[in-house]
Amino acid sequence: MLNKSKNWKYSNLIDNKNYNFQRDIILNILSNQFIDKAFNTISSWDNYSQTPLLNLNKLEKRLGINKIFYKDESKRFNLKSFKALGGAYAVEEITKGDKKKIVSTATAGNHGRSVAWGAKRLGLKCKIFISEFVSNARAEEMKKLGADVIVVKGNYENSLNECKIQSKKNKWEIIQDVAWQDYELVPKLTMSGYSVMIKEISNQTSEYITHVIVQAGVGGMAAGVIAGIAKYFKRVPKIIVVEPENADCVLKSIENGELTKVDIKKESILGGMSCGEVSLVPWKILKHSVSHCVTISDNYISDTIKFLANAELSEKKIIGGECSTPGIISLIAMFNDINAFKNLQFNSESNVLLIGCEGDADEFLYQKLLNS
Repeated sequence: MLNKSKNWKYSNLIDNKNYNFQRDIILNILSNQFIDKAFNTISSWDNYSQTPLLNLNKLEKRLGINKIFYKDESKRFNLKSFKALGGAYAVEEITKGDKKKIVSTATAGNHGRSVAWGAKRLGLKCKIFISEFVSNARAEEMKKLGADVIVVKGNYENSLNECKIQSKKNKWEIIQDVAWQDYELVPKLTMSGYSVMIKEISNQTSEYITHVIVQAGVGGMAAGVIAGIAKYFKRVPKIIVVEPENADCVLKSIENGELTKVDIKKESILGGMSCGEVSLVPWKILKHSVSHCVTISDNYISDTIKFLANAELSEKKIIGGECSTPGIISLIAMFNDINAFKNLQFNSESNVLLIGCEGDADEFLYQKLLNS
């Protein structure tokens, strides 16, 4: 079945003309102190354990690459997503467990689930704003954690605006993974939580990672990963950001050398990545630290979910949700373009890191894509 991927293509691929990876600048934006505290706090939580770093050894053989590592975040705190590291940590840091505080957020799913879980851990009330496009399955998971879920007409931005209005009116603490003017602390805390993945990876392998392909929505995970690389990796890999073709705000911003908003004409199946604007704090890190940007269509998501589930990429069967597929899709698509593969210096000595950022967090959508 893997032969089906021989004709896969990326939609767009650019290199960053302003690329200049500087550890000190990155760690000035997201400090060692922030990163250290995030790891020390999160690793002290009940049921904390490193998520697996798997080898996609069958794909390695197919692409002629030394190692393809897959960080399997489906095992993170029973929340099935890397987001467990961000929102829940920010809830703890901002509220200090004060039971009088009510937390709120807007979400496409996984971040809200993390905030709801973090609130439940501390016995706090939680208000979650979602757009009408967020699935009932994701809403129900947040409700199970005790959150009040408010559905807002329109897209993610509409839900975020409503969250801001209601939170100001009711004096709720907004725990948002998106930064805006005068709202940077919580996004920094969230990104610090995401850097825990890189701390773990630095302990899980001594191989020199030559390439990292990381997903971007508003850019929080990508920036958290890059900050982790700046702190924990001795050598700097090529850092490739992958996005949906219709929501390529990082690519457009890097291409233009300034924050560029994208008008999303058609929402991607990659709901958590279907974002039209890069967040302010991540942009400070991404603009010089990302070496390349690539975009993909939704056409190959279902097949990739099946490849993972049927052990066609590795010895093990892997439960990877829709947002876990872009790294694999873009890697295969770049391999199919001989010039791109060479220009990015992929070869038999390459060690590639992919972030399997979620499992079947939306079980209904997962089953639909798996069985389509």
